[in-house]
Amino acid sequence: MNILDTLRNLAMESGFAAFFVTDGGWKNLVMIIIAFVLLYLGIAKKFEPLLLCGIAFGCLLTNLSYFVGMGENALYHPELWTAFLDEASPYYHSYGHIMSNAGLLDFFYIGVKAGIYPSLIFLGVGAMTDFGPLIANPKSFLLGASAQLGVFFAFFGAVLLGFSGPEAASTGIIGGADGPTAIFLTTKLAPQLLGPIAIAAYSYMALIPLIQPPIMKLMTTEEMRKVEMVQSREVSKKEKILFPIIVATFVILLLPSTAPLIGCLMLGNLFRECGVTERLSDTAQNALMNIVTIFLSTSVGATMVAQNFLNLKTAGIILLGLIAFAISTVGGLLGGIIMYKTSGGKINPLIGSAGVSAVPMAARVSQDVGKKYNKSNYLLMHAMGPNVAGVIGSAIAAGFLLSVFGG
Repeated sequence: MNILDTLRNLAMESGFAAFFVTDGGWKNLVMIIIAFVLLYLGIAKKFEPLLLCGIAFGCLLTNLSYFVGMGENALYHPELWTAFLDEASPYYHSYGHIMSNAGLLDFFYIGVKAGIYPSLIFLGVGAMTDFGPLIANPKSFLLGASAQLGVFFAFFGAVLLGFSGPEAASTGIIGGADGPTAIFLTTKLAPQLLGPIAIAAYSYMALIPLIQPPIMKLMTTEEMRKVEMVQSREVSKKEKILFPIIVATFVILLLPSTAPLIGCLMLGNLFRECGVTERLSDTAQNALMNIVTIFLSTSVGATMVAQNFLNLKTAGIILLGLIAFAISTVGGLLGGIIMYKTSGGKINPLIGSAGVSAVPMAARVSQDVGKKYNKSNYLLMHAMGPNVAGVIGSAIAAGFLLSVFGG
């Protein structure tokens, strides 16, 4: 027995050697470094840590496990899902084929593929959200709608860059500033882009305090930013109970494809407001939300396989995502400026920037910027109206795109 040959064989069969001897192995090394960077951003910089940490670790696991079989991923097998959905495949809708060949992350991914995790996240968001400011000022719906401008701007930009219709729709939805909605739509239309789209959506959501203020200052005058708004009327308990029922009924009948997201969002809100389901509301807000977040983030990270992630499309998605966020902020501010003009200067246009779906971060940014110019200004509750309207608006935008491109 030659000890040197044995040691040499052990070294060549290790994952470390595979980075250099496996075709494309260097790409997995790059993705592992990206995973480390994302972990740093989530832990040290607190960029959406509840999701980014799971996404980063899922990315780490899937690129490490790629070398268990020297080129065969032990934990995640996207080819299984391709075969499952391909009518020409002998494994079309064959659960047995998946169950007998799947790894751990494949089972996690079932909830993403079926649209379960994003819908359950919306259930928790609904249970945590007070729609009172929106009910008190229904005009906020217009600001939530105008803040979807970036979705369609990025969609057309992606088409010009050569993306297919479904891929462009999935890229555009990043402008809605709603991670679960972006994941839901991308899973249905362009699952191969799920990793970069999720990373772009959640990264830019975390960067809203840096992205929005310069745009807000550029588009508004100091006089506009100083406007104090009168306190909104008090919303009755009956209005809060009826709101989720009415919105769910109207929106789902208008766009049936929104049913999973809007239905769960409004069900969670009904749990919160009806007064007889406190335990269910608490579960949706806490235990269920936390469990689903773990599965969602880890399985989304698993899609960041080097061979799918490191390409020009990923770079285009990252760039278009940033542009979409900026244009959505511009759209919301334009709506706010119009309301400022038509109200005779009674509405502070800064609340328009909160029309993006990032709750409650975007509303807090409106509050912070307004307070810098008027110490007695309190815009938070006024900005929450457009903010929660943006959640509904992004779901409607996703439903529209799904209806057009979902076949």
